[in-house]
Parts: sequence; structure tokens; C-alpha cells
Amino acid sequence: MTEYTPVTTTTATKVPTLPDAQTVLDVKHWTDRLFSFRVSRPQSLRFRSGEFVMIGLLKDDGKPLLRAYSIASPAWDDELEFYSIKVQDGPLTSRLQHIKSGDQIILRPKPVGTLVHDALLPGNRLWFFATGTGIAPFASLIREPQTYEDYDQIILTHTCREVAELEYGRQLVDQVKNDELMAELVGAKNLQKLVYYPTTTREDSPKMGRITTLIKDGTLFGDLDVTDFGPDKDRAMVCGSIGLNTDIKEILESYGLREGANSEPAEYVVEKAFVG
Repeated sequence: MTEYTPVTTTTATKVPTLPDAQTVLDVKHWTDRLFSFRVSRPQSLRFRSGEFVMIGLLKDDGKPLLRAYSIASPAWDDELEFYSIKVQDGPLTSRLQHIKSGDQIILRPKPVGTLVHDALLPGNRLWFFATGTGIAPFASLIREPQTYEDYDQIILTHTCREVAELEYGRQLVDQVKNDELMAELVGAKNLQKLVYYPTTTREDSPKMGRITTLIKDGTLFGDLDVTDFGPDKDRAMVCGSIGLNTDIKEILESYGLREGANSEPAEYVVEKAFVG
């Protein structure tokens, strides 16, 4: 695969003068539409893996421009990672995509979200259904030890248009499976503890199709040898476009799963704040 080489830019990022500014530590451009970055973590910040915060930059008039971003790093990490799409005419991402190490962003340290363990009832098998940058909260959760302590198996599905857009997730799963600290939970001795199921919708790949179609026609369950999907064993988290969220909700509820929340845990949850 040809590695994407981003076009260099001399665009300067306006440095926030607010007390909640954080320093950019690293930026990686995965494709011409996707990038990830790591920033410093406020010492006072406490969050649950799977939650999101508001981040952004200052506008030219000095006012903050903020959007909700899932934290892609786990709760134990000393740094914060984010995974973002690039929208060339987007108010925020048209500028955010040009950040570089040493720049600063605004981060409002008030994490919230529904994609957390507390919003689900205990179960045996946990499904993560993601499209595009919706994989971000699951990047946090598959690096969280509690995920493997609570469930016998974790299945991460990730659907993108092109193969290159799956690379972030592929490298992430490889990293988790080969990490010395995670080895006892999901390492070489127990490779099926974490199952990665990538699909594409436009470019040819080993598995093509929308995840909703692959569920409805039985392909997903057949590929994974799952014959007993239902509310007794299965729990699910969903993060993607509005269309995906709606369609997956209907599918899950047709199997008898109920939507949960922090205040009333159930069998599945959907991240309503994320659209992408």
C-alpha cells in the first residue's frame, strides 16, 4: 500500500490564551481525509474510557470554536489521543488538520458520553459497531483492561469506504494484541478474545459491504460462527453516522436488545454526540 504523504503547510495555528489550552505532541496523517493527534493531558482530567470532550481552536475574533471529540486513548494513558476527519470547508477541521507538534488546542475537561461500561448490563460478548472515525471511542475501550475482564469476547467491526481508511484500526488492533501489558488479557495465548472485522463499501477488500447488510443477510454471524446472538449474552456499542446508528438500533432491537444509558443500563448504547 502506498503511504499517504501529506502536503506540508506553513499555516500557523492561533495559540489559545485560555487556561484549558493543551499542547499538541504528535500528529499523524493517515489519508487525505483522516488524521490523528495526541495532546497533553490536564492533570485534573478524569474520564471513563469511551467518553468524549469538547476540543477546538480560537477563531479569528478570539472566540473558541469547539466540537465534541471522543477520546481515543484509554483512561490510564498519560496523553490524550483523537482521531478526526478532514473537512476542507469545515469551520473547525479545515484548520485543525494543519496543527503540528508544539501547537496548542483548547480542551474543555468535562468528559461525558454513553459508550461506557456503566451503561451496559453484564454480558458475555461485546460488539463495537463503528464507521469511519466512529472507531475513536472503541480505540479507547479496546485498550482498557476492564473491557477484557468484563467480557469473554470483544468484536470490533469497522466499515469504511476504502482500504486505506481502515489502517488506523488495523494498526490499533495489532498494537493491542502485541502489547506486553495487555498480553495476559488479549495476547498471543488468547487471540480470539479480541476479534477485528473490517469491511469496505467502495474499494475491493477481503470483506466488502455495509455492516448492516452483513448482519441482516447472516454473513457477519456466519463468518464469526455466532449462532446465539441475543439479549442474554450480547452487548453492543454503536458509533457512526446517523444512518448507521438508526439502522443498527433497529437491528439490535429486532433481536430483543434494549437501549441503555448511564442512569439505566441495558443491552446496547449509541453515541448520539458523534456524527461522521
